[in-house]
Amino acid sequence: MKAIWKIIKYSKVLWPYYTAIAIVVVITSALNLVTPFVTKGLVDGIVSKYAGNSVPFSQLGVLVLIAGIASVFATLLSNLNGYWGDMMSVKLNSLLSERYFTHLMKLPVSYYDNEITGKITARLDRSIGTITQFMQTMANNFVQFFLTTIVTLIIIAFYSWPVALLLALIFPIYIYITNLSSNSWQKHQEGINTDLDLGNGRFVESIVQVRVVKSFVMEASELLFYGNKRKSIEHQTKGQSVEWHKYDVYRRLALNIIFTAITGIIIYQAYIGVYNLGTMTLLLTLSTQAQFPLFGSSFIIDALQRATAGSKDYFDIMDTKADIVDKNDARPLKIRSARVEYQNVGFSYEKGKSVLKNVSFTIDPGKKLALVGESGEGKSTLANLMLRFYEINGGNILIDGQPIDSVTQESLRSSIGVVFQEPQLFSGNVKDNISYGVKKPTQKQLVAAAKAANAYDFIKKLPKGFDTEIGERGVKLSGGQKQRIAIARAIMKNPPILILDEATSSLDSKAEHEVQTALERLMANRTTMIIAHRLSTISDVDTVVGIKNGQVVEIGSPQELAKRKTGIYKELLDLQTISKTAAGKAKLKKLDMVG
Repeated sequence: MKAIWKIIKYSKVLWPYYTAIAIVVVITSALNLVTPFVTKGLVDGIVSKYAGNSVPFSQLGVLVLIAGIASVFATLLSNLNGYWGDMMSVKLNSLLSERYFTHLMKLPVSYYDNEITGKITARLDRSIGTITQFMQTMANNFVQFFLTTIVTLIIIAFYSWPVALLLALIFPIYIYITNLSSNSWQKHQEGINTDLDLGNGRFVESIVQVRVVKSFVMEASELLFYGNKRKSIEHQTKGQSVEWHKYDVYRRLALNIIFTAITGIIIYQAYIGVYNLGTMTLLLTLSTQAQFPLFGSSFIIDALQRATAGSKDYFDIMDTKADIVDKNDARPLKIRSARVEYQNVGFSYEKGKSVLKNVSFTIDPGKKLALVGESGEGKSTLANLMLRFYEINGGNILIDGQPIDSVTQESLRSSIGVVFQEPQLFSGNVKDNISYGVKKPTQKQLVAAAKAANAYDFIKKLPKGFDTEIGERGVKLSGGQKQRIAIARAIMKNPPILILDEATSSLDSKAEHEVQTALERLMANRTTMIIAHRLSTISDVDTVVGIKNGQVVEIGSPQELAKRKTGIYKELLDLQTISKTAAGKAKLKKLDMVG
């Protein structure tokens, strides 16, 4: 129950629902106890009448009317309680889901480097679903069952302590067996949840990348992976089910034996005259009423166990700390000229494995700097560090003299525009993607950004123009169109600093020309860092920085570096003449470049 209390504490904002449900449950439980006492009064009245006493029918009629009114109110309140339980459940689901999403958005990029996207979404459905389902069940059934049983126990104790003692004996026995059942169930569920996350995660990946799956004819392989996970879940569920039902048999047998003994004692005490027929009827009715919650609690225990397992996975993620946070005295970044400085920057993804070592360079305001070097040398990492997606291990990155770890992440990233090598668009329409991150964009702004990105002409030809749906990740657009939408999005943001993971390397000549023209407009008067992939790009920048083994090995203008006898840039220049040969292409590929 610790997990449930944690959920209730975590969702204390829903206290009006919890309070209202608790009050209604108390009243409903009291109303449910009216019928046994009315039955006792009716039996006593009839017995008295048969004994020759004067018992007016109106007295019996009043008791029947009381029972009827109590049952009507119990019905109304029960359904009101069910409604509030349903609303509490859906609000709890929204609350947990929104906090889950909010927390995920706070976690650093490094968290996602080690997680499967499908696994994250699977946990959202499974964990939160099981938690809210249990809370709804508890609100609609369990609390009322439990309270009714406790009150029944107290009333029975007033009339017959042996019966009350036997009834009280049920609880420790039931709790003990349930604890054994729960421990066994949880062990199996951990393995089931792991396979569920892996299987569902792969399911999502296969759907998202269905073109890759089909082009490599890997449908059978993906189905086999998913099928194996499902078979593993079936195997584990078999063992879990056998264990659960074994313990449920123990629980129910204990209840069968104890309630048989209770019935026997009640009948025996009535037989020897300890109490009259009315009291016997009352005790039998109350005992029967106490049986239903206990016999029906198996499904509640099942929901509790699932909720406990689900809450563990949920809070495991919620308890994951964001290792990149704003300092208490962090201030908004103030851009004056947009000068960017890397001062002896060191970084490693894993302890003891340096990716960058003492990297230093400056991008002057409004200038363009290109990073060149072999794949895996840390070019993209340098861009990610400026965005503070990762925390540097040493040195400083400054923007207009302000260390980026001294300003708020929101203001830092609001000042930097990024155009990725692979355009990353969202499902929705063209307008939504171009205006992403911009509040209340005007049509004039949209058109201006689209024109600047060389995108307006093709957007006009789309079925609904800016309102055309582009599909998941922009699947309905060509590569060049998607890239121009991404550039228009960066133009709409209008950032003083720009990062380009060169966006033309995978396009055909016509699309490259259109995108390159848009990029030149975008880069005008902006401080720009380019992760260069094309030879043609490098000659147009102000500064070239060569990276090798995580260190700066050369820095200077293209003209200066061209005069050197050796170096990465000089090698790239020499490769221009043989860029179409097999040897030239191989060398360019090693240098993460295309001709």
